[in-house]
Amino acid sequence: MDERLDAIEAEFAAVEAQLMEPATSADPNLLRELSKRHKELSEIVGSYRQLRSAREDVEVATELYDGAEPDEREEMRGELDRSTQAVSVIEDELQALLLPKDPNDGRAVIVEIRGAEGGEEANLFARDLYEMYLRYAAHRGFKVEVIEERASERDGLDEVIFKIVGNEAWTRFEHEGGVHRVQRVPVTESKGRVHTSSATVMVLPEAEEVDVDIDPNDLKIDVYRSSGPGGQSVNTTDSAVRITHMPTGIVVAMQDEKSQIQNRAKAMLVLRSRLLKAAQDAAAAEAGDLRRSQVGGGGRAEKIRTYNFKESRVTDHRINLTLYKLDAVLNGDLDEIVDALMAAKRARQLTEGDG
Repeated sequence: MDERLDAIEAEFAAVEAQLMEPATSADPNLLRELSKRHKELSEIVGSYRQLRSAREDVEVATELYDGAEPDEREEMRGELDRSTQAVSVIEDELQALLLPKDPNDGRAVIVEIRGAEGGEEANLFARDLYEMYLRYAAHRGFKVEVIEERASERDGLDEVIFKIVGNEAWTRFEHEGGVHRVQRVPVTESKGRVHTSSATVMVLPEAEEVDVDIDPNDLKIDVYRSSGPGGQSVNTTDSAVRITHMPTGIVVAMQDEKSQIQNRAKAMLVLRSRLLKAAQDAAAAEAGDLRRSQVGGGGRAEKIRTYNFKESRVTDHRINLTLYKLDAVLNGDLDEIVDALMAAKRARQLTEGDG
């Protein structure tokens, strides 16, 4: 590990030197890239310098312990143990810092939520999830922009697509993609029986135009009149847009805006993000990291998390975590779950790295 850290420290010094050159200031693209790399390396280098200092403390403590009088050895032993423990902690931190960076870190995310199995109850649950994420985003200080929202007949959501912007947006939301299952008595149930329904969540990294090359000839673009719950027309012009990416079959439809141009821009934003995620998944699969898609078929069995109202229970099945504070979770208190998922990812990466 030390050889790798020495190389990183040398690169850090070279980047710092290049940032000081007048030619760098005159090149905005180069300045941006170097500044980004400087930020990536600075935490590692800072921890490495702390590690060297901590190791020196161990050497000093060892010499003091070896030369101490019998009545001083217990105190010196305590100092040696503390110094050794400090080295171990910093080494663990550095191991985590040296893990491969997620290419989506720092990106905004596109979240898509749809009712799946359970009819209107699934749509009502989709709204509950949407409101949960809005509260969580507010708690983390993220900005939310609604891209598309289609209400169902009983004030649920057939579909909602929204963007979340923040430094940790991807880190905090990447694990939310999948099938979310709810167990409760629906408002539509007259006999008080508990039903199981589900909604699907898809989390995509926002893609810039430079991230995905889309040939305009590969797009089939249809325009039509937007409609509301039940299919009634809510506009008198053909402002709704549906874009089909012919090579992949991905279809994106937008109708929230009154302008066809605005709906088209939003549809292209979502299309780029879906194509970027598809390309990343394909690359991961080719590298031997084949994973099931986040959404799967939307069936009740393909669940990542269950929300049980009767028991006030939330269970994340991927990490076997169960919390009995459903109201708090639905109110946006997701940090305990998200932190556990992030820790599980880091542990998995460290294990794979050891292998």
